Amino acid sequence: MVSTILMDLDHLLANPIFDPNRCSIGFHPLHTFWALIVYCLMFFIPSWKWRAVALGLILHLGIDALDCFMGSLVNG
Repeated sequence: MVSTILMDLDHLLANPIFDPNRCSIGFHPLHTFWALIVYCLMFFIPSWKWRAVALGLILHLGIDALDCFMGSLVNG
């Protein structure tokens, strides 16, 4: 599950690479709604390894979404 942090490599495609006020949900290719659907489908592969990866990716998106929500509260 820890290796799912590698999904943040898609941040290297953005210009600028880091923007503290940018919400990654919907902006980066691996942080989209369609990617979430793929991650949810991966959860149904009958292998505990694939389920662990899928769960890690889903949790990653959830934490990023929480970060976007908290940022919107601070930035108005």
